[in-house]
Amino acid sequence: MAEITLIRRHRARALFRGTRLRRVPRPTTWLSLILWGMAAVVAGAVLLPTTYLLIRTLDAGTAAWAPVFQARTLRILGRTIWLAMTVTATSAAIAVPLAWLTVRTDLPLRRMWAVLTALPLVIPSYVGAYLVVAALGPRGMVQQWLEGLFGISRLPDIYGFPGALLVLTLLSYPYTLLIVRAALLRMDPALEEASRSLGYGPWVTFWRVTLPQLRPALAAGSLLVALYTLRDFGAVSIMRYNTFTRVIYIQYQSSFDRAAAAALALVLVAMTLGVLALEVHTQQRARYARSTGRTARAQPVIRLGRWRWPALLFCATVVGVALVVPAGVLLYWLVRGVRTGQQFVPLWVATRNSILASGLAAVATLMAALPVAILNVRRPGRLSHVLERITYTGFALPGVVIALALVFFGAHYARPLYQTLPMLILAYVLLFLPQAVGAVRASLLQVHPSLEETARSLGRRPWQVFTTITVPLVWPGIAAGAGLVFLTTMKELPATLILGPLGFKTLATTVWSAVSEAFFAQAAAPALLLILVSSLPIALFILKEHREGI
Repeated sequence: MAEITLIRRHRARALFRGTRLRRVPRPTTWLSLILWGMAAVVAGAVLLPTTYLLIRTLDAGTAAWAPVFQARTLRILGRTIWLAMTVTATSAAIAVPLAWLTVRTDLPLRRMWAVLTALPLVIPSYVGAYLVVAALGPRGMVQQWLEGLFGISRLPDIYGFPGALLVLTLLSYPYTLLIVRAALLRMDPALEEASRSLGYGPWVTFWRVTLPQLRPALAAGSLLVALYTLRDFGAVSIMRYNTFTRVIYIQYQSSFDRAAAAALALVLVAMTLGVLALEVHTQQRARYARSTGRTARAQPVIRLGRWRWPALLFCATVVGVALVVPAGVLLYWLVRGVRTGQQFVPLWVATRNSILASGLAAVATLMAALPVAILNVRRPGRLSHVLERITYTGFALPGVVIALALVFFGAHYARPLYQTLPMLILAYVLLFLPQAVGAVRASLLQVHPSLEETARSLGRRPWQVFTTITVPLVWPGIAAGAGLVFLTTMKELPATLILGPLGFKTLATTVWSAVSEAFFAQAAAPALLLILVSSLPIALFILKEHREGI
């Protein structure tokens, strides 16, 4: 028995230590050329906004850089970086436990919590911030209820950094959640079993085995959260917290010459490159993959025991603050509007346009993300790494900058595409490409290249290997990326307002029109419908993952 135990431990150590990948083989030449060509086209399209900013800035000369070096601008820059750091850390602290609870444990109603915890992503930041103020502000709805019960006349002030941190965290943690969930669903349970067989407890196993396996997904999600915070305007404006993006918007609106605003936007691009460099520096070179296409057995369900109810309370609190409170305020506005006899505009056309644009954007973005992610994982090198990093530059820029850049190129070089649906879809691809790249890359890192090599050795052609082996194995990442792009496209506002075809109304533009005119009852109906329509695809993705038991 002692010899058998020693043999088992030796095998467990070999499995535990064998998760580091060897050098990835080169694919066939013609397939490489196709992937490199597609990735180069994608990178060229992503660089269009930066090119526009450079043209604007260079035409104006050194005068365009004067606002950049003002003391006030530099202070706001520091405030922006601090906000991005805290939102990213807080989002990760919320997302990782939620992903683990809804995938690996016997949490009651875990499928329902898996869907509900992802839905705050569909709420536009300007709407979410206003709803939080309306509910939790010093004289908000919660204060009015507490005043009747306990005589509380005023709640603590929510404006400033605390409010911005709260709103942006609640609206952006699903970026990390969806990508980490996809990685957990692909993780080989044999690695954790090997750790447990060596005598390590569940917490040591989590820190030494599970968390390192999640590092690519956690980094991808945190990167999206940081860039989302850098580019946000609506939430920080309503919360009265000045950030760098707000300076850019003010410069665009207050000056006919947009050269200074272009210079400020270039600083935002430089900040993005800094975030990307930090992400690369913090990630280790080790990559983790499993040697089989699917887990040999279903992933074990961890019994929470006495921690079941605290875990349930944690999920309920996050969903309550991030989703139930905003939805409750919207329902209150809607019911009050119905009681007062307000007339509501038909929403069928706006709903159809939103679904059409978001669906096309999800498909186009995934098509653009696949070659970039495959080259980055299967052909690691300086060039593939640079191409993958380039895709993140558009996500950090405000939507108005992307839209104005495409207006510039459309008016000068592509007039037939100006104010057409393809131009709008291109803007969505440039804005949300990193979401798909990060999700697909994190999932692809967990697929061992030996599976593709085996298929090739059996006579499969490259396209057959891709469609029958690679795509099914990375499907959780593809689904997560598609869900992220669909959800964020549904609520995108500046690009839709500027680049949408004439008369092209979406649910987001309908909500904005009503809110900007203080018709809150009119905004409640399309906002609720936006949440409902956006929740369907993400619910289907998550339920499909649970049924397959990946």
